[in-house]
Amino acid sequence: MKWLNGYKMKLVLVGIVVVVVISAGHANADFTFGEPVALEATINSASNSWFDCISNDGLELYLDRPIGGGTMSMDWDLFVSTRVTIHDPWSAPVRLGAPINTGDIDGIVCLSSDDLELYLTTNRTGGYGRYDLWVSTRPTRFDSWGPPENLGPTINTSASELSPWITPDGLELYFASGRPGGYGNHDIWVVKRSTIEDNWGAPVNLGPAINSAAFDSLPGLSPGGLVLFFSDYPDQSLLVRPGGLGQTDMWMSRRQSITDPWEPPVNLGPGLNTSARDVQPRLSPDGDVLYFSSMRSGGPSGGFNIWQVSIEPIIDLNNDLKVDLTDMLILVDHWGENYSLCDIGPMPWGDGIVDIEDLKVLVDYFIPKPVAHWKLNEVEGNFAYDNTGNYDGELNGNPVWQPVGGVHDGALELNGKDNYISIPFILNPGQQSFSVFAWIHGGAPGQVIISQSNTLGARGSIPGCTWLGINPSNGSLITGLMDTTFRPLESDSIITDGQWHHIGLVYDYVLMKRYLYVDGVEIAADTDFISGVQTTGGLYIGAGQALDEGTFFSGLIDDVQIYDAVLTAEEIAGLVQ
Repeated sequence: MKWLNGYKMKLVLVGIVVVVVISAGHANADFTFGEPVALEATINSASNSWFDCISNDGLELYLDRPIGGGTMSMDWDLFVSTRVTIHDPWSAPVRLGAPINTGDIDGIVCLSSDDLELYLTTNRTGGYGRYDLWVSTRPTRFDSWGPPENLGPTINTSASELSPWITPDGLELYFASGRPGGYGNHDIWVVKRSTIEDNWGAPVNLGPAINSAAFDSLPGLSPGGLVLFFSDYPDQSLLVRPGGLGQTDMWMSRRQSITDPWEPPVNLGPGLNTSARDVQPRLSPDGDVLYFSSMRSGGPSGGFNIWQVSIEPIIDLNNDLKVDLTDMLILVDHWGENYSLCDIGPMPWGDGIVDIEDLKVLVDYFIPKPVAHWKLNEVEGNFAYDNTGNYDGELNGNPVWQPVGGVHDGALELNGKDNYISIPFILNPGQQSFSVFAWIHGGAPGQVIISQSNTLGARGSIPGCTWLGINPSNGSLITGLMDTTFRPLESDSIITDGQWHHIGLVYDYVLMKRYLYVDGVEIAADTDFISGVQTTGGLYIGAGQALDEGTFFSGLIDDVQIYDAVLTAEEIAGLVQ
């Protein structure tokens, strides 16, 4: 299951814990937003970074920044950040240079679905108005961008044309324009063509349902074209769009199909919009993440920073605080219909029909998913990559990758002296339920498999952060996860016999009980209530919470998984298969 930073609810379905995401603000029909998070400081390394788009393979991120000044600078350039895989961190953004960048304003771009066309806004010489739309091409992903070409007088006018967004099929181009015939300072328009070989037709205004007397701009569509995100600005007389939370807000409109009209826009709400400027909402290629630029507090640098927020479908179809067979029957009753309540896949807002894609999403929520999963099958390097992409771990003390010999492919060998993996903060066991599992081979009494560092300020060192450890007296599995008024939970199951063992801890925050598992079988459980320790520290795999001598694990560790839910005995047994 997915937790979204503090907005959560525990729902029980025939013994399976199901997590439904509750928005911090405005819920939108069949999907909702998580809590916004600023991108890493590598991306937001300079003041006033504006997000533009991400390539369809997720390996290039385009942004623009003012050069030599604040947001009113008359020289903005485009930058690109790259990464080797979607699990790697973003590199420091690099300026694209000529011929994309000039001494004028160059920015607010989008990519075609094949990543070979770059549509941009620029006021360079050779245009028809103050700002024009241009396109640059490249033969392959490995080539440089060619000289941009103006999209011509059908699209560009003596006014300003801004912020292009091309649909995946390449047949529709959305943009903002101050040309005559609109409803406000700038409006959102669309231009279409029958095939990518044809010329663009005449631009069409999206009409008064979308456009207002204010400055409506920065459109970005969902991959299927059923959801439109955009921003508004005050016009020159400071006239703002009605219903907003500030002078610059983000909005969303939907339509039932690509031939239906757009519905009246809704404000994205206080979870995403603030009293600061929040602009340029644009989706990831898979439709699961909304990126935007904001001047809100909390960003790594001053001015605008780039933020992201996850998007989740609402799967409790009858709003009874359970996800169960009733929801399945509701979906089946509307099979084949254009029914937005049940249209929850493949994107969170659906695809216009209730079908197998929606059933997949519903069934997917019946099956628990880890919030963090380190397969530990790398063959080299100093990082243990999290399969969820959120919590990569750093190797310390030079443990050795073993490409073969693990339970699932390779494993990581620790020396029992100074080897361990450090992991960023994932969860506070004093505030929620969770389950954690790992395969181990080896170990000795007193050593620790997984612990959490203790960082809660003035209280200093907090005992009780050993998630999974080995009993100093006999080599059996124990957990020392507890507040100081409670005792460890011990078992009689020896795990230091030189065999592979699947070990696990389940902590039920609601029932206030701990459960230990070895090889898929429950081997110990609390008989009295206990409380998990409050801590906001990161994790150590292969060492104790204070990195004390004697707590470092000696042996092999493989396939570590953490769930933010209470897994059932049947689900745990399935992990051992």
